[in-house]
Amino acid sequence: MSEKPLPFVITDRRKFTPDGQPREGAEAHEPASAVAAAPETAPAPKVVEMRAPAVEPAPPEPVVSSADAAPENEEPAGPTAEQMEQSLRAFNATAERLDLAIRAANPGAEHPPALTFESLIQSVYMQAVLQLGGGTQPGEQPQVDILGARQSIDMLGILAQKTEGNLSKSEETLLESALFELRLAFLEMTQALARSAQQRNPMNPGANPPAGPTPTPGRPGPSLIR
Repeated sequence: MSEKPLPFVITDRRKFTPDGQPREGAEAHEPASAVAAAPETAPAPKVVEMRAPAVEPAPPEPVVSSADAAPENEEPAGPTAEQMEQSLRAFNATAERLDLAIRAANPGAEHPPALTFESLIQSVYMQAVLQLGGGTQPGEQPQVDILGARQSIDMLGILAQKTEGNLSKSEETLLESALFELRLAFLEMTQALARSAQQRNPMNPGANPPAGPTPTPGRPGPSLIR
């Protein structure tokens, strides 16, 4: 069966008449698709909140009471008696192992003598003698450490003061004799150095040679160790 052509329907969709008046029923014929849909509300931009990194609070400082605080002028406490005893035992054990190793490396070697107060005085005495130029071979110029010799002599003087009334008769005699001899030797050496300086600079006014022993003939005067 042949289809009948449908008649064309012309619908005037204009909203206004030629003279500018609103056309009646224009809105009724306007399809829903022609009506502009109200724009949806645009989503608000997302605000990224910047937060500072979390910082842990510092622990509170310990409160020190006035009773626990040490006085500023108080001297630090020394080692206890137990600590001193432990250090002494450890020292003696190490020293004994050292002696055994030395004797093993040197068969027949004698055991070193124990250190005594007399040996301490003799050690400082010999050190001061060498600092005053002792032991110089004939014909050689003595090398003198006058400041070192003075310190060594002062060291013996401190020992005499700190041990007064606590020494045996032999220890006291040895210490006094060492001090007496070294002080005289120190005086002679300073006078010899003054004469040697005057001979090198005879134009120095007022430099009178001090009284004292004259240099040994054929032996040069002493020189200071700088």
